[in-house]
Amino acid sequence: MAIDWYDEFVDLNYTPDSDEIICLFSCEPASGISMKEAAGRVASESSTGTWTTLFSLPPRMRALQATAFEIDGPYLKIAYPIGLWEEGNAVQLLSGIAGNIFGMKAVNHLRLIDATLPEAYLRHYKGPHFGMDGIRDMMGINGRPLTGAVPKPKIGFSAAEHAEIGFETWMGGFDFVKDDENLTSTAFNRFEDRVIALAKQRDRAESLTGEKKSAFLNITADTETMKKRADLLVANGWNYAMIDVVVAGTAAVMTLRDYCSDLGLAIHAHRAMHAAFDRDPRHGITMQFLAKMMRLIGVSQIHTGTAVGKLVGTAQEARVLADILREKKTMGVPQMSLDQDWGHIRSAFPVSSGGLHPGLVPDVLDIYGDELVLLVSGGIHGHPDGTRAGAAATMQAIDAWHEGVTLEEKAAGSPELKRALEKWGSYQPK
Repeated sequence: MAIDWYDEFVDLNYTPDSDEIICLFSCEPASGISMKEAAGRVASESSTGTWTTLFSLPPRMRALQATAFEIDGPYLKIAYPIGLWEEGNAVQLLSGIAGNIFGMKAVNHLRLIDATLPEAYLRHYKGPHFGMDGIRDMMGINGRPLTGAVPKPKIGFSAAEHAEIGFETWMGGFDFVKDDENLTSTAFNRFEDRVIALAKQRDRAESLTGEKKSAFLNITADTETMKKRADLLVANGWNYAMIDVVVAGTAAVMTLRDYCSDLGLAIHAHRAMHAAFDRDPRHGITMQFLAKMMRLIGVSQIHTGTAVGKLVGTAQEARVLADILREKKTMGVPQMSLDQDWGHIRSAFPVSSGGLHPGLVPDVLDIYGDELVLLVSGGIHGHPDGTRAGAAATMQAIDAWHEGVTLEEKAAGSPELKRALEKWGSYQPK
């Protein structure tokens, strides 16, 4: 009598139905396991299988089992029937296609690269509250990237010091001041104090510049505390909340998406801890799949890297991530992503950040275009003439890109940019 039945989860002649979720994996089987055997084990463990044959099964089980239907070298595709998935529960989806399968002895390495989410699954999600157009309307910004900066160092300032740096950032022409991932409510910079101090400086900057100013203030904590912090943001006139979405968890983000939506708050998603599972090219989950999940459950924007700054990621990866977040329909890139039609789900901004300065701005815009949130932090605060001059230099670099002139040509009439180039040139930090 047979012990296992993994081969029943592989059919290389199978044609998926239009309402099935299709997942692309890369796989390195363990010694003595063929790729076909490994594919069957992944499909089995992530759907209706188990390690041994069973005495009996209800007939409907056949309609619920996943099918590995394509194997191409180390890559495999698995189709998952729509009936496997609870409506509107992204947490349960992850428990299936990104759950036990990573710990199986039958695979040395396994990586979830992407998933095509059909309309039958998408219809149960709201996606981002605003979309990119809604964010631009909210901020009154068109024809250029949205800009922001973290006071640097990322943690250590008092609330008053943080707010003063924020004021200088806004006065240099930037739109947003941003908390970083590990600044929540510390003894030396309580969340409530920072919210109030920044609001006063925001009002001052708006009065002086006539421009809308805002901030990404980090509410990350347990869900009930995040709700209270979101309430405080609204009470002080803010239109954004920031969440460390990976460490907070999918369920918390889903809860806060609706809570913030009811308050009129957009969500800035920081991806802290993502590289713990997406940096190894052989194992874990890709950043493109994480970005897709975050758009699905409704953040307004998420960090996607720079390709030219201090964080890992290529220009092609940045473009794929940007398309996944911004476009209504995307065509798959071999071995990197799958086709996706987002239907009613609104767009989200990619956020480029990490080791940027004015000299790198054209390189980033060549990759992303205008539809992004551009965060330049150390690269403004380290300007020889201070934060305000650094922000102005960055805005001048953006103007140069739009005008089609080199930074050196622009710097001839832009002293802030000239000083920035004297310090950094085109240096790419590591």
